[in-house]
Amino acid sequence: MNKERTSIITVKTLIIIYLTTLISPCNGQENRNDIRNTKLQGQTLTQNSTIENNYLNEQISQVVRTVFQDSRGNIWFGTQNGAFRLTDKSLIHIDGIKSESGKGVTIKDITEDKDGTIWFGHSDGISSVKGETVINYYESDGLISNDVWCIAADTNGRIWIGTIEGACVFNGQEFIKFELPEGKIDSTVGVSSTKIIHNILKDSKGKLWFSSNAGLFSYSNNKLIDVSGKVGIQTNFVNILFEDKSGGLWISTKVGLYNLKENIANNITDGKIEIGKGIGSIAEDKDGKIWFVSNQHHLYTFDGKDLKEFQKSEDNKGPVIFQIFKDQDDRLWFVGYGGAYRLENRNFLNITKNGPW
Repeated sequence: MNKERTSIITVKTLIIIYLTTLISPCNGQENRNDIRNTKLQGQTLTQNSTIENNYLNEQISQVVRTVFQDSRGNIWFGTQNGAFRLTDKSLIHIDGIKSESGKGVTIKDITEDKDGTIWFGHSDGISSVKGETVINYYESDGLISNDVWCIAADTNGRIWIGTIEGACVFNGQEFIKFELPEGKIDSTVGVSSTKIIHNILKDSKGKLWFSSNAGLFSYSNNKLIDVSGKVGIQTNFVNILFEDKSGGLWISTKVGLYNLKENIANNITDGKIEIGKGIGSIAEDKDGKIWFVSNQHHLYTFDGKDLKEFQKSEDNKGPVIFQIFKDQDDRLWFVGYGGAYRLENRNFLNITKNGPW
């Protein structure tokens, strides 16, 4: 791994480095006409110090794939236009996250490791942000696939990556393939494979969980367990695992939403709602109520007894939801096709580049 890729390009030295690169190779690399195509990965984060007129009420992105809040309270948005960080009501685009050819990427998942480094899984590899430094990693660095779907950090600081070609783990020096059983292609969705990993979760006890087209798997103490068959999940197409504040596990699948208790998975939606393409994102509100998406468009709540559909309307429908997320202030975020929204007083509030934060 090229350690010099972690160099920080400051505003004061950017012009000098650029001119030098045009004359001679950088650190032995082939000289190129466009600095964006070099593998020098240190980048300075850029901030909008003023808001132009056309910036007001502009969506963060028309497609927001994910939202994440780090241990310092910063909120990160993963979009089809890259990553944004919200700090003290200032929205910053992370310019340094790029494909190997220097182009923009779609952020699909975000996590934080034990040292406070933020990691991104995206459409052309993975990237880390620590302070002002951005580092990008690709297949050329040993990643098993640039098509990354999910990312998580374990208690030891290792980074687990789920891709369309399976899973691997990054120990800071190299990428090591992690073998999981192969499943089947889901022909009802646009992108699928036999090895795709949809979600990786580290639970409150440090155990890792993998959601895939081969089922749900847990991993701890160097032991991999096929959970699906043991607990009674009636499909191998598992999308997401969610842990609530009491440690309860919720599993979104192709055939319904399961609640896992005492090693028994109970399908709480069986015969009660339209499933279609399956269950998507899951979250828990401040009152302990579970929120989830079914068939991409329908939003439901479950309070432990009653299953209810959240009634939308033409003037209160929010986005086509990719993710539901509860922040540290107990606010529910809904992001997806159409941008980012918060639910306030049962109304979807569109959150633009100008807030309201």
